[in-house]
Amino acid sequence: MTNRVLLMLAGTALTIGACQQKTSDTSDAKTADSTLSPVETQKANSDYKPSFEGQTRIGGVKSATEIEGKVLTSELVNPWGITTLPDGRLIITQKAGTMRIATTEGKLSEPITGIPKVDADGQGGLLGIRVDPEFEKNRMVYWLFSEPRPGGNLTAVAKGKLSADEKKIEGATVIYRATPEFAGNLHYGGRILFDKEGNLIISTGERSDIKTRPQAQNLNSALGKVIRITKDGKAVAGNPFEGKAGARPEIYSYGHRNVQGLAFHPVTGDLWEVEFGPRGGDELNRIEPGKNYGWPTITYGIEYDGRKIGDSIQVKEGLEQPVYYWDPVLSPSGITFYSSDSIPEWKNNLFIGGLSSMHIARIVIENNKVVGEERLLSGEGQRFRDITEGKDGALYAVTDQGRLYRIFKK
Repeated sequence: MTNRVLLMLAGTALTIGACQQKTSDTSDAKTADSTLSPVETQKANSDYKPSFEGQTRIGGVKSATEIEGKVLTSELVNPWGITTLPDGRLIITQKAGTMRIATTEGKLSEPITGIPKVDADGQGGLLGIRVDPEFEKNRMVYWLFSEPRPGGNLTAVAKGKLSADEKKIEGATVIYRATPEFAGNLHYGGRILFDKEGNLIISTGERSDIKTRPQAQNLNSALGKVIRITKDGKAVAGNPFEGKAGARPEIYSYGHRNVQGLAFHPVTGDLWEVEFGPRGGDELNRIEPGKNYGWPTITYGIEYDGRKIGDSIQVKEGLEQPVYYWDPVLSPSGITFYSSDSIPEWKNNLFIGGLSSMHIARIVIENNKVVGEERLLSGEGQRFRDITEGKDGALYAVTDQGRLYRIFKK
C-alpha cells in the first residue's frame, strides 16, 4: 500500500496510510512569525561552546503549508544519488553499481548497466550523479564512485552516454581520480554538481583513518577537499591554487572531513556544503574559493570513544567557522535548495537528508546565517541519503532502505 505522511501544524497527527501516530517533532515547532524551542533537545556530546550566537540549536520553525510525504516505491536497492532529467523523471544511483530511472509516479526502469566496477564495501559504491546541462543534445551523465585500485581504492569521477533505449551507459570513462589511493572503506565524500560555467564541483572525504586525516590540510592531496574540474577532468583555469608550488590546481577548498552534500544557493549563487563531524560537530559551510575549513585542526566534535581531537580547539585564525553545526549529529548527506514558487514559505530554504537522525532538515537561511530549523518525515524511521527538487516543484528523496519519497503540499 502506498505510504503517505501528512506533516500538519503543531499538535496534529502524522498519518501513514490508514494508521496514525504522533510526530516526534511537532511539540518543538515554530510558526512563521513566532520563535519556538530548538528542535534538538538531546544532550550534546561535548561541552564546547559556539563561537557566535545562532551557530547551533537555533529556534525551531514550522511549515504552515500542509505537506504530504508519499512513498512512490520501496523497490530501490541502497540508493545513493538522485537528480532530475530534463523531462522531469529522476535518475538514481544504487550503491552496488547500477542506475535506475524513476517516473514521478514511482515506476522504475530496469537497472542501467555499463558502469565501471565499484568498490561497494563500507561507505563505498556508486555515489553522486548529475546529467550534463546539455543532456537533451548529448545524453551525457556524470557520476562519482569508489574505484578499486592496486593500492586500495579512491573517489573517482566518470562520465558516459545514456543509450537511446536507456538500458546502458555507453563509453564510460574515468576522468578524474582523487589520489592518493588508500586501503579503507570510509569517507569518500561523493557529491557532484555543475556550476554555471558548466564545470564540475565534486567532494571528497579524508578517508577517516588517523593516518589519512591530516591530508585534509595538505594541498598536495585530493583527500578532504572540494574540487573544481572541467568535464574532461582537468583543473579549471582560475582555481584558487593555480600556479601555487606544491598545491594541486583542481582544489577549490580544503580542510573538510567527509562532504556528502553540495548545493548552489538559487539567488546568491554561493556554494554550500554539509559534512560529517565525528561524534558531534556536523557542519554547514558556505564555501569560498581557497578557504580552509579547519578539519582536523578545529572541530566541534570529539572522537567516537570520547577523547578530544588534536588540541581540542574550535577557533583558530585563518580557519573558517561553520555557519552552523549539530551536536548530537544530524549525519547530513545530500542537500538541495528549494527554488520553486510552489511552496512560497520554502523559497530558498535548504533541505538536508539526515542519516542517523532519520529526518529531512529544513534550514532557513537569511544573510548567510541560519535562523530556523524544522524536522520533516521524522516519524518514518528512514535514513535519508539524498534529496533533489523536481521539475514539478516537489522534493524527491531516497533512503538507504530503498524508498523514493515525493514531498509536496497536500
